[in-house]
Amino acid sequence: MEDATVSIRDRGFMYGDGVFETLRAYGGEVFRWKAHADRLADSAAAIKLEHGLSQPTLKNRIDETLAANELEEAYIKLSITRGVQPGKLNPDPAVDPTVVVQTSPLPRGGINADPVWDDPATLQTVKTRRIPDRALPSHAKTHNYLNGILARTELRVSDADEAVMLDTNGQLAEGATGNIFFVDGDALCTPTLDGPVLPGITRSTVLDIAADEGIPVREDSFDVNALREAEEAFVTNTTWEIRPVNTVDGIHIGRGPLTTLLQQAFRNRIEQQYYETTGETSHEN
Repeated sequence: MEDATVSIRDRGFMYGDGVFETLRAYGGEVFRWKAHADRLADSAAAIKLEHGLSQPTLKNRIDETLAANELEEAYIKLSITRGVQPGKLNPDPAVDPTVVVQTSPLPRGGINADPVWDDPATLQTVKTRRIPDRALPSHAKTHNYLNGILARTELRVSDADEAVMLDTNGQLAEGATGNIFFVDGDALCTPTLDGPVLPGITRSTVLDIAADEGIPVREDSFDVNALREAEEAFVTNTTWEIRPVNTVDGIHIGRGPLTTLLQQAFRNRIEQQYYETTGETSHEN
């Protein structure tokens, strides 16, 4: 709603003291809700936010928002903050959380879907480093997204689609808004979660598909040159799904057969789980 408001004294506004999840609805159902809900709970625990809201309650609020906006294919952002409290840094133990659900329409997913992106992505390595896990828990999706914002501002010079962020040791971490994959020989490679890498839900889906297809996977620490010299590369997030990479730092990569196979397998999975159901929900809810 255009007239929806959040107090200027809300801690999410004042300090970034809140957590969120970006989700996607296919055919009126939320993609991998349980995985998103579990990650949201982990994020809340990481910042010691005891909001007291159950997963069914949060799911019901999402469903109500989708229904109110008459949306079946949608982008969804679910945010929970510590709420309105006195203007001091120390949070009060008692929490009256602020919960916001935002939605906007997206194209249908599944087989023969139109991607939300126009072209394969161009990536640019940036100087802004990923915040180390000991400074800010990397597995927590918080309202404090300044790290990614600073990375994205560096793209104004190159007009690239996504930033490639390194950790403080100069090793490949992730994009500002997604996880990074590349192909080296016969293996699908992606930075390990031992580093400051968000455990993406689409990332885990790709790894599940790779296991089903018998594709070798390497989750490891990589130098950025491994990405620049890759045979194929792609980035993943909930909205983009699997987006092929065209260039990294001006070096041509290009779409390859493994990326195409994973894209098709992902779309097949979406089609079967969210559009071909016959009354029983076989997908994760």
